[in-house]
Amino acid sequence: MTFRKTMTALLAASLLTAAAATAATYTIDATHSSVGFKVRHLMVSKVTGSFGEFSGTVDYVEGQPDQWAAAAAIKTASVNTNDAKRDDHLRNADFFDAEKHPEITFTSTGVSRKGDDWVLAGDLTMHGVTKPVELVVEFNGAITDPWGNDRIGFSATGVLDRRDFGITYNTVLDKGGVAVGNEVELMLEIEAIANK
Repeated sequence: MTFRKTMTALLAASLLTAAAATAATYTIDATHSSVGFKVRHLMVSKVTGSFGEFSGTVDYVEGQPDQWAAAAAIKTASVNTNDAKRDDHLRNADFFDAEKHPEITFTSTGVSRKGDDWVLAGDLTMHGVTKPVELVVEFNGAITDPWGNDRIGFSATGVLDRRDFGITYNTVLDKGGVAVGNEVELMLEIEAIANK
């Protein structure tokens, strides 16, 4: 094979590889996903909560995490900690201020390897403030379901300081400490369906 033919073949192969690596877009299946959080309460325990309404997309390339991307929107008024009074408080101006800031949004900016983990970096907008956050991502698998839909699944965890987003409300306890922790743990279970 001549040099020219060899180079042509290599170029064609690289183009085919690039085409095969094009990301497929998947839409989050909210009925099989969850967006949760955990925050310390009275310095002795942690309260968990979740959001019931959210949507988003995942751009997925098989075997190439560095090409993955994600975007999501969460309805702040859908917060649920299994206590109606507390949830109403979380919706008001002391915390999420859901009337003024009805959504929390996330747009990824890249994926990188850190030690044994894949880390999804992105911009999180909450309470009118945008800050970078990082989520450690675990890919749980890909499958074609019995109805012919291609599905993927991920778990993701992260930590943020709510004060970075202007959510500073707290109560100082008589014996020291505060009622609500500032560090918020994020816990996501995401299942998404390929767009057709």
